Amino acid sequence: MTIVATIKPQTGAPIRVQLIDDSAVVRGLTRRWLTGVDGVELVVVSTDGMQGVADATKVRPDIIILDVEMPRMDGLEALPHLRRAAPNAKIIMASTLTHKGANVTISALSKGATDYLPKPEASQLGGAEAYRDALIDKIRLFGKPEEAKRPFPAPMPLRPASVKPNEAPRPALKIPSKPELHKPPTRWTRPNAIVVASSTGGPQALQAVLPEICKKTDLPILVVQHMPPTFTSILAEHLNATCKHEVAEGQQGEQVMSNRIYIAPGGYHMFVEKKGATPTIGLNQDAQVNFCRPAADVLFNAAAKVYGAALTAVVLTGMGADGCQGVATIVDQGGRSIVQDQKSSVVWGMPGAVFNAGLAHSVHPLNEIADAVGKSLHGVMS
Repeated sequence: MTIVATIKPQTGAPIRVQLIDDSAVVRGLTRRWLTGVDGVELVVVSTDGMQGVADATKVRPDIIILDVEMPRMDGLEALPHLRRAAPNAKIIMASTLTHKGANVTISALSKGATDYLPKPEASQLGGAEAYRDALIDKIRLFGKPEEAKRPFPAPMPLRPASVKPNEAPRPALKIPSKPELHKPPTRWTRPNAIVVASSTGGPQALQAVLPEICKKTDLPILVVQHMPPTFTSILAEHLNATCKHEVAEGQQGEQVMSNRIYIAPGGYHMFVEKKGATPTIGLNQDAQVNFCRPAADVLFNAAAKVYGAALTAVVLTGMGADGCQGVATIVDQGGRSIVQDQKSSVVWGMPGAVFNAGLAHSVHPLNEIADAVGKSLHGVMS
């Protein structure tokens, strides 16, 4: 066990971090990155899962950065032991962008890990500023639970997309000073599709809610989960094993069909377009939207253009406000919106933004989302 001394912040208790990684390069860089970061204290560095469990028992960290592939005891094997050793710690899986790493990470998320962080290869870590910044952001987010639950403001100005050819820009929405539920559409239209958005905490949420939604409808479901390439394909494989619908990454030009779930591939925006009378999947690598690709706003706006009022949107846990502008378009067209509540969200950013914009027809804990979707398909919003 290596105890690391760092500069503590002047006020408030620091976030106590444990790093478990067999790479000397990663350990050295992480020490350098975290040393002196205000409000963060790297209290222990462990070289494999077995040592990590013993160290966690002694220091009881707030955050554990857990490597996936290690000798003696790898990250997935160490995970349940770490949860017992430090039951209050948030565990972030650090995984390389490989098929094996992605598979282990998705499994770990389903078994209690809080989040994951795609890790560059050791040879590329020296200039990995994006990885360093993401690591510090996640430590701060999960180390202060009140930050993760803080409602995210609606983006301003918030304007529904124009969906008709040559339509003038839609007026910006007036954001309510006190958030309240949006009034249900005066005229009910039976949905023909469901769109879902999620980010931080999303893989766990999707694995909980999608199998239940599939029991209530055969409608096609189109999903944006913020993840890099490889991770989205592995997520689809895991969901396919538990859902009644067939689950796969969306493919360019394929028809949108009942009893199917389409996952937006990492690195691509996924959208829906009409080819004749048939909705089909489209993919592109246009610029990021909301710092994301895939982005929920891209899918939601396109789906609203194709399905109009016959569309239900579900926004689950996630950081940021992606999906909010797209929900504005869906609601503007007469569709419905359902969001996850603050308490059950890992991060109440995306659903919180929709709620704060006054665009949510209903708000529910994760274990009630599927029932809410089922009711919405019959015109009930509660």
